[in-house]
Amino acid sequence: MKVVTRFAPSPTGYIHIGNVRSAIYPYLLARQNDGKMILRIEDTDRGRFVEGATELIEDTLEWLGLEWDEGPIVGGPHAPYFQSERKALYHEWARKLISLGRAYADSTPPEIIEGYRKECNEKKIPFLYRNFRPENPPEWEPGIPLRFKAEPKNYDWIDEVMGEMHTGPEVLDDIILIKKDGYPTYNFAHIVDDAEMGVTHVMRGVEYLSSTPNYLAIYEALGLSRPKLVSLPHILAPQGNKKLGKRDGAKSVTEYRADGVLPETMLNYLACLGWNDGTEQEIYTKQELVDKFSLNRIQNSGARYDETKLLWLNGQWIRKIFNEQGARALYDRTLEFWPQPAMAYSEDYRISVLAIIYDRLKSLSDLRTMTTYFFEDPKIDLDMLTKNKFLQKMSESELEDLLKLSITRLSSLKTWSAESLQDCLNSLLAESNKKPAELFSLIRIALSFAPFSPALNLTLDVLGREASLARLNAVARAI
Repeated sequence: MKVVTRFAPSPTGYIHIGNVRSAIYPYLLARQNDGKMILRIEDTDRGRFVEGATELIEDTLEWLGLEWDEGPIVGGPHAPYFQSERKALYHEWARKLISLGRAYADSTPPEIIEGYRKECNEKKIPFLYRNFRPENPPEWEPGIPLRFKAEPKNYDWIDEVMGEMHTGPEVLDDIILIKKDGYPTYNFAHIVDDAEMGVTHVMRGVEYLSSTPNYLAIYEALGLSRPKLVSLPHILAPQGNKKLGKRDGAKSVTEYRADGVLPETMLNYLACLGWNDGTEQEIYTKQELVDKFSLNRIQNSGARYDETKLLWLNGQWIRKIFNEQGARALYDRTLEFWPQPAMAYSEDYRISVLAIIYDRLKSLSDLRTMTTYFFEDPKIDLDMLTKNKFLQKMSESELEDLLKLSITRLSSLKTWSAESLQDCLNSLLAESNKKPAELFSLIRIALSFAPFSPALNLTLDVLGREASLARLNAVARAI
């Protein structure tokens, strides 16, 4: 059996963490089995449709490297891949159910249905529409809702994550298949599309588990083979007490991308959010995920979202790209993230800055705040010197003398390089009889007036002789 999976998002707004994970697992399974993944846009809820959302979905998948084999843009034998364009097909399948006596038109007004619901609430019994099924339904035509005619019974099935499942007849109901506007509901459309497209594995959130018996009833009524059903556990809020939502601080994938989170990081993190291969490995390439993924290693409980872990992992990927592919490869990812003054400097200079600061980055957007002093003279803030925990016991005259000594020794260097600068700094330690934290903190702050900077000899080397000495002299004068 050729493995065919699908990702079927609704274009109703931004694409969030849960959406993306629901695309990653089908992709990995398809690639691992030399199968194919279909992208299908479930846009039949026209009231929630958001202009541009489909393009955002496509762009996000491309950014993550999750290429699809059939769907929008690439086409395929099962086009169209927008449900809104497949209305005639759903009506054709609906008529099959009508001819089998398993669907009926229902023109009951909403207010009467609400009355049935209220009646059940007052009697403290579950509301099941099949108990209020109209006796003489009209002939169905588009413009009248179409309902499935349930035949209550037990259902047993295997969920690839949740295991053996069983439900009784009390969960089966006459669900709507075709809405008044002629568009199908999700409950019907996805079954038709999966059958038409030969989907073998249906992966979706665990919230659909309670609806599965109704889906099984429709498969059975239409004589369709069940695909393998894979329920993905919820992604939980950081506290672990509820499903992750907008109010829990998680941003959209687009926002993380704009903040400088790498696609490799996002793919790696989300794939491991609810799955592991049983080892201690934390950093996975896409190919490693394809090779190691398995349905039986998806956990059946919720996975807690941890942005701190995401950013840690992003830092690891920044280092990995730099160390394995080189400074140039990482630099090419940073073009949107430099502070504005950096644009006046050469590309080679920016790469030299990146080469000494990359291992401090958690996201590429950190470049905006961590590198400004390489591109413009910082504002002198003497409080940073006098209140520094390593310098606060020194008088202003001591600070001035120590700076002047440093300027003198650095000025005398014939070669301005990281190695000669380190030798000079080591000699200064011995001559000044100061601790490294004292001497180096003074010079570092005077150069950058930033909370942190890379190794001092590297900072001096990249800034260059002229800029470094000019800044040190300016601070000495200010003191």
